[in-house]
Amino acid sequence: MMSHEAFVFWSYAATAVTLGGLLIAILLDGRARQRELTELEAQGVRRRSASKQDASQ
Repeated sequence: MMSHEAFVFWSYAATAVTLGGLLIAILLDGRARQRELTELEAQGVRRRSASKQDASQ
């Protein structure tokens, strides 16, 4: 049988691993989206918001 202290420790450890995995996934996804945006802009595709900014300048 697991003691209360062990249960709390493993619960916190599982939470830390889960949050760490989510953070890594978010960072990797952000890099991939940034790469996609860079590739699209190199092809001449512009964001819709860019035309509004260009018109106001």
